[in-house]
Amino acid sequence: MEQKNYQAPSSAFVGASWCALLIGITSFLIGLYNADMALNEKGYYFTVLMFGLFSAVSVQKAVRDQLEGIPVTNLYYGIAWFAIILCVVLMTVGLWNAEMTRSEKGFYAMSFVLSIFAAIAVQKNTRDLKGSKREE
Repeated sequence: MEQKNYQAPSSAFVGASWCALLIGITSFLIGLYNADMALNEKGYYFTVLMFGLFSAVSVQKAVRDQLEGIPVTNLYYGIAWFAIILCVVLMTVGLWNAEMTRSEKGFYAMSFVLSIFAAIAVQKNTRDLKGSKREE
């Protein structure tokens, strides 16, 4: 197997990624806690967020594995992409049909997208840091 050259991400990028993840998740959860909606609605949005975070990390890993020549089955690759697309669709449909103000819907959408993006960045940084330590 060919040895890959990993460049460790900067401390600033690692810190910014973790801050974005924590800010996105925390703001989403504080918004849910303070929201005037039924508990089952809160559970729906919480579940979509958690499933979205997991599926985003899964997509990032599958894409990165393929780029590095690590075998990834087409089934897993397809399921990972289907899962992240499903999360975005579920969040969109949920917010579209929710009885909230547009600004509240925007708040949830933006904190969801921030969390998903940050989860991908944190996963990338974690993998790059681990890979760069293997080289030493």
